[in-house]
Amino acid sequence: MNKAIVIFSGGQDSTTCLIQAQQHFDEIHCVTFDYGQRHKQEIEVARNICKKLEVYQHKIMDVTLLNELSISALTRDDIPVPSQHYDQDIPSSFVPGRNILFLTLAGIYAYQIGAKTLITGVCETDFSNYPDCRHDFVQAQQKVLSLGMDYELDIQTPLMWLTKAETWALADQYKQLEFIKNETLTCYNGIIGTGCQSCIACDLRQKGLEAYLASKENELHHSTTHNFL
Repeated sequence: MNKAIVIFSGGQDSTTCLIQAQQHFDEIHCVTFDYGQRHKQEIEVARNICKKLEVYQHKIMDVTLLNELSISALTRDDIPVPSQHYDQDIPSSFVPGRNILFLTLAGIYAYQIGAKTLITGVCETDFSNYPDCRHDFVQAQQKVLSLGMDYELDIQTPLMWLTKAETWALADQYKQLEFIKNETLTCYNGIIGTGCQSCIACDLRQKGLEAYLASKENELHHSTTHNFL
């Protein structure tokens, strides 16, 4: 059986990856991590989305030790989440080691259930300067896991080279744009759907949506004009 594990936060990116994966794999397992994040409701959002998309293999892993080790705006209430106007090389919302830990634990889980594919929604095109969202990092982590367990794993990153507008286009391709728009939680302040509209996560998401809808409108206009002529 063709199995895949989706590292699933309940956000726009991981939900888009999950919807795409459902078209290509016989069995999907979602893994959501509780790392003591300040927007903890993402765990409940992830649980609800899995139910709505009929994903019945959903594991929530307790990795709250990460909260103690990684000081970040996403693990500390007293550190403001960066706005869209941040000017740091690496923003305060970066959680050191998060994707290293997530991919490692998901890889161990894959080994146990006989899955050969891990899917994560990291992206280098719109990655907010997070070093653990880069292609080189993912390739290195894949090699480490495969060597360390003597088990060939393929870490797939369907969104790696997509802009946020292209990620919205992918959701629309699968007829799930409205679902992702309304049901997912991307906001660093924990507001479902359109979010707080002030943090960097909301800024990237909203600008991407606006760009996609504008391009879609232009295509429709050109198509209508062409047909009229």
